[in-house]
Amino acid sequence: MHILMYRWKAYNYRDIEQTFRLLGHTVDNIEQALGSYDVSPEFEAVIEARIRENQYDLVFTVNYFALISNVCQRTGVRYLSWTCDNPLISMYHESVFNACNYIFTFDKTNYLEFRGMGVEHIWYLPLAVDVERLDIVTGQDGALDKYRGDVAFVGSLYERNSYDKLKHRLPEYLRGYFDAVMEAQLNVSGANIVEPMLTADILEQLEEYFQLEKSEGSFSDLGLIFQTTVLGFKIAEIERRRALIELSKRYRVNVYSNSNVSDLFRIQYCGSVDYWSEMPRVFRASKINLNFTIPNIKSGIPLRVWDVLGSGGFLLTNYQAELPYYFEEGRDLVCFDGIEDLCEKVGYYLSHEEERQEIARRGHQKVRERHGYVGRIREMLARIEE
Repeated sequence: MHILMYRWKAYNYRDIEQTFRLLGHTVDNIEQALGSYDVSPEFEAVIEARIRENQYDLVFTVNYFALISNVCQRTGVRYLSWTCDNPLISMYHESVFNACNYIFTFDKTNYLEFRGMGVEHIWYLPLAVDVERLDIVTGQDGALDKYRGDVAFVGSLYERNSYDKLKHRLPEYLRGYFDAVMEAQLNVSGANIVEPMLTADILEQLEEYFQLEKSEGSFSDLGLIFQTTVLGFKIAEIERRRALIELSKRYRVNVYSNSNVSDLFRIQYCGSVDYWSEMPRVFRASKINLNFTIPNIKSGIPLRVWDVLGSGGFLLTNYQAELPYYFEEGRDLVCFDGIEDLCEKVGYYLSHEEERQEIARRGHQKVRERHGYVGRIREMLARIEE
């Protein structure tokens, strides 16, 4: 097949593109910054011209773009997308019902929601990892030396979130209510409780202070936007900072991020790392790697989990509902429930080296055998051919 791929800042594009090529397909790329995922007449004209000139069999994107779906619908080309974020606001658009779509989502609750809406061409498909590539990156002589450490976290601390910009304008009641909702979410592992807490009465009051902007054709609503783009990121910031502060009181913690960590006095700030050449080495060289899943991802397994295991690292993660479908807790990875449990398990596994290394080895072997990109891409293409 001849495939046109729209490339943006998603991390897993390169692995997907190489897998398409490995399976014998031809891939062309198109790149352009977008101000809107729903409407961009200039870009729509560019991509439509490319499709008509080259007679592509398929257009592929990581995450769903309503404007690309509409172009594919007009030109009669199949549109294949695979989500790595949840929820995607751009999916809450009337274009999601286009017949050209073949949508794959990594979060099963997201899949069930859209199936319930009547979207026929949507399937559940977890993310993947290229273990062979990661083994090459981490296996080079001396590659791991500068990254060795006890506990490591790689990722954003979300200090530049919308809630902090908004909260000073909220009345005391709403501010207290949202603070309580976020605190409750932080005490619940493996479930999202924010959505039911945003009642009609609360949202009606919120409308005075939070302006909802959406394009024509979008059916996203205030509750969806506020719980994800505002509260979700703030909850992630609170959880990550609290955990890192408590851990750093007892253990040596390395943080690899472009976030501002000046208030985290005890952590070892190591700067940001390149996803392709450095991050796998951090995961392999660190004794314990942390994952905190942003609450917007309701049940799915985020890309960081696959990357840590694929790099041969030991993973300590919050619980996600889909983890038991693919991994055995305590054998392939370890889950924590709250900050106190996290601190205790860090101490345990730092002092039980053989057990920790065996868990990392089993997790690495499992993703190598069962969760590579070749199998995932073949499954997607088979669905299209059906």
